[in-house]
Amino acid sequence: MAEHLLLLDRLSDWKESYPSLPIISAKDYLTLPEYAKKSHFHIINLCRSYHYLNLGYYCSLLAEARGHKSIPMVRTIQDLSRKAIYSLDIENLTAKLDKILSRREENKEARVFTLVLFFGLCEFKELKELGRLLFETFRTPILQVEFQYHSHWRITAIKPFAFSKLTSEQANYFFIALEGYLSQPWRKPKSRSHARYDLAILHNPKEQLSPSDPIALNKFIRVGKRLGVNVELIQKQDYGRLAEYDALFIRETTQIDHHTYRFAKKAEREGMVVIDDPDSILRCTNKIYLKEILESHHLPIPKTVMIHKKNWEKVEQHIPYPVVIKIPDGSFSRGVFKATDKIELAQITQRLFKKTDLLLAQEFVYTDFDWRLGVLNKKPLFACRYFMSKKHWQIVNHNNPYRPKHGKYQTLNIEDIPSKVMKVGLKAANLIGDGLYGVDLKETPHGVKVIEINDNPNIDAGVEDGVLKDKLYEQIIETFVVRIEQKK
Repeated sequence: MAEHLLLLDRLSDWKESYPSLPIISAKDYLTLPEYAKKSHFHIINLCRSYHYLNLGYYCSLLAEARGHKSIPMVRTIQDLSRKAIYSLDIENLTAKLDKILSRREENKEARVFTLVLFFGLCEFKELKELGRLLFETFRTPILQVEFQYHSHWRITAIKPFAFSKLTSEQANYFFIALEGYLSQPWRKPKSRSHARYDLAILHNPKEQLSPSDPIALNKFIRVGKRLGVNVELIQKQDYGRLAEYDALFIRETTQIDHHTYRFAKKAEREGMVVIDDPDSILRCTNKIYLKEILESHHLPIPKTVMIHKKNWEKVEQHIPYPVVIKIPDGSFSRGVFKATDKIELAQITQRLFKKTDLLLAQEFVYTDFDWRLGVLNKKPLFACRYFMSKKHWQIVNHNNPYRPKHGKYQTLNIEDIPSKVMKVGLKAANLIGDGLYGVDLKETPHGVKVIEINDNPNIDAGVEDGVLKDKLYEQIIETFVVRIEQKK
């Protein structure tokens, strides 16, 4: 049977007068093994902040990685963090909102109105339906909704409200709502769907390390035309016309707090086929999530520990030097540093903790090359060996004075991949979804190790397409076609 856990940044936020419920600190949930090993928890995240890379964000992120059901989900946190995203959802509520608020006597002269919802419930009976609709869309324990009147009532802001800031009266409403919520079956936020037949490829021609070079992008256009698919290159400024297309293929480096994620979210909400989908971006762009999900499914990774400002000095008790330090959301070997002793470890971590609450410390595993297994639709697509950059310990040397310097590469037939590499790589990619992924692996004397899973793998002319040639582009575009047809 599922066990509910309420997470708090500070246990002191739970006052003595509050009922006895299973509360734990966010740091304990993130770091103690007993919470990572079980999958039956239902998490109610009451942290003070859900901002990207804060403890509250990580709690929801790792809950998903561990197979725990959580409220709010990471996708909900991201939806609420960007008005451009959540405004798409509240369009459908505006008409109902104006009718409801216009009936309230208190609002006859008012021009601004604020409502606090506790699991969708509020103190005003006439707003019960609105509260339910908002909660179904943005499932968050406590929401603050702001309204303004300009010829009609409209929602101007929706944001999480901190549990620690509740008044005594609000706390009473919260616990009444919590009791009712815990007695209901667990649900996910609502989603929308529908579809059509043009493929947009989002790219940034100025990006230095883009996932696809201009030649590869032109191959997508040419092969698409042959297959009866109109492929167009779009950029950041084309966000407003995204709904003109049937599908979106993101060929720009993805990040959460970035327009690439907003494009993916909008495409999904418009019912479009999208690669990379929002869930894949959320999961792959955070190395802490990847660590948790790989470990929970018993996939081999280099010895890795999560560190924060209060425990970084204990790293050497678990991992010998040199130690690799990773920021949670780096890409293309960026945000990855090597500390050869405690002095370097202190310098690196102190600098990085200014931007994130958590880091990863990982054992240094050197190999001449990394395997890159490309996976599409849960099947292998391509395989490469990426060799370390000359006189460097990574495949890309960002310290080169002129521009990042890549190591050599070798593309192989799928049939020539060692069976252990194939087995581990496929299993790792399939934990994320059925999109397009690049799994990085190392062959070591102690077996195959998964380094990371990329949601936005390189497809460059002459490299990843070295074996399949145009057939690689055909397989990707045909995947879009099949998915568009399935939506019709």
